[in-house]
Amino acid sequence: MIIAIAICLLIIAYLIAISARDLVRLLISLELMFSAVFLAIIPLFSISAQIAFAVLVITIFTSSAELLVLITAIVITDRLRKGVEIEKASVGGDTV
Repeated sequence: MIIAIAICLLIIAYLIAISARDLVRLLISLELMFSAVFLAIIPLFSISAQIAFAVLVITIFTSSAELLVLITAIVITDRLRKGVEIEKASVGGDTV
């Protein structure tokens, strides 16, 4: 049951990421993806608690680092481009 909820949450996050028009919605969809990963880890605790804990710690550190980097990128993009729309962000060093 928990895996089904995690899969539904992951699908919703993918749909939000595909249709995102600004960086804030993209950030929210990425956080929903990490939430799905956290939900999927729960059944692993009944099989092997040590492996599940190791995966959980790695996921928490990855999620925290990703959140800090993306919030910093959103703030810098907003200051440089005066907006957080996806169209204003450059890709691969392209100049707009």
